[in-house]
Amino acid sequence: MAGRTRREVWDRHAPRYDARTAWLERRLLWHGRTWVCARATGRTLEVGVGTGANLAHYGPDVELIATDPSTGMLEETRHKLTGLGRDLSLALPARLLPADVGDLPFEDGSFDSVVATYVLCCVPDVPLALTEIARVLRPGGQLLLADHVRSSVWPLRLGQRLLETVTVPLQEEHFTRRPRTLLEAAGLQVVESHRRTAGVLEMVRAVRPPAR
Repeated sequence: MAGRTRREVWDRHAPRYDARTAWLERRLLWHGRTWVCARATGRTLEVGVGTGANLAHYGPDVELIATDPSTGMLEETRHKLTGLGRDLSLALPARLLPADVGDLPFEDGSFDSVVATYVLCCVPDVPLALTEIARVLRPGGQLLLADHVRSSVWPLRLGQRLLETVTVPLQEEHFTRRPRTLLEAAGLQVVESHRRTAGVLEMVRAVRPPAR
């Protein structure tokens, strides 16, 4: 990524992102999206909405606010919202805002749910991102997370490390992170989790404990 900002990288990828990831979506990523979105309720923040791949998976009790630091990605999401139209089940029209997960422009305790799918693999500071997510959750609110993480099988972990020698310099995409291990330090309690595909994909539901 030398010479380019993260925002510029993702702006450049935005117009072709869906076409380039279609195979991965069909074979791997859709499961995490459906698992996460089926559990979202109430006023929901999606961080790193990208091109809006989660939109069709939300239920009718979700009021969605979606953010992404890339204006190019947000523009693709706007096109998708227009195309899906009345087919969406959202309680209210989605709101889109440019914002980074490490610096969210919302007051403390603003959301019932926060959704993050295949996002924390690319942010520069995962603990900061999780701290911000915990801050904007109301007490008792939930983080719904899906990401590709370091495999539970050592030969695959080796392959992931080799892959990172290309993807990290290119677009800061990591394959050996595991955000679940950082949730407690951010003030979040894991209540449900699931790993699949040799542990490479992980889905987590964590809550911000109610105030005492």
